Amino acid sequence: MSSRFSRAARTRAGALATAAAALACTGLLHPATAAAAPSGHTSAPHATAAVLDLDGTGRTPVLHGRDRAYDTASIVKVDILAALLLRAQDAGRHLTVSERKLAEPMIRRSDNAAANTLWRRIGRADGLAAANKRLGLITTKGGSGGKWGLTRTTASDQIRLLRAVFDSGGGAAHRGSGGLDAESRTYVRGLMGHVVAEQTWGVSAAGGSAARPVLKNGWLQRNTTGLWDVNSVGQVTVKGHRYLVAVLSDGSTSMSDGVSLVERTARAATA
Repeated sequence: MSSRFSRAARTRAGALATAAAALACTGLLHPATAAAAPSGHTSAPHATAAVLDLDGTGRTPVLHGRDRAYDTASIVKVDILAALLLRAQDAGRHLTVSERKLAEPMIRRSDNAAANTLWRRIGRADGLAAANKRLGLITTKGGSGGKWGLTRTTASDQIRLLRAVFDSGGGAAHRGSGGLDAESRTYVRGLMGHVVAEQTWGVSAAGGSAARPVLKNGWLQRNTTGLWDVNSVGQVTVKGHRYLVAVLSDGSTSMSDGVSLVERTARAATA
């Protein structure tokens, strides 16, 4: 085992402990189920990937696996930020200082308390739905009440969201209609490009090691089954081409198993 792998394993173990504690505090993870999945569980984990080559000729993402719905966990935080930015655009203003102080830790270190506040500020599921209609998402359904982590989405819809952030060929944004303007897109990309080091796993496995990861990950242990939802979305560069990649998964018996599944899937989908 290389020393690099050992450091990565230790980092993931630390991230797992931190994630479990944070999710327990927000009510998304029941403390009694944080240690292990229920005994006797035999269902295999599932993963779906969607990939769009931004430098290719096609504009339709390639799907790997069945494009069914998964829990978003924390990848919905990109969607929450997009909704917040649309509200600011409609008001003809920039994000306030207080909004930035919430948005930045929400994306860069996946701060749940910040997400709770901004989820309420955008109008929870109804506000998310209004934003997603403008952004072109068609299958994403916001979680009930304050449970933003239980928003349901598909890999195809996550590519639509990534296109709204990364694809500069989108239509013009107008007050009350249209998508993210150039300044908003740059802001989201900048935050996704500066996530904390322990959260740079995921779709980044498909890109070159020299490139800075540009992504958002999500991980959630369900209190009903003890199994993990692990997701990763972002942009990677493979052989000189920029790809938007969304990998969604569920049914893993540990966070580390889910991370491994997501990374294997991302590499295979961009090979």
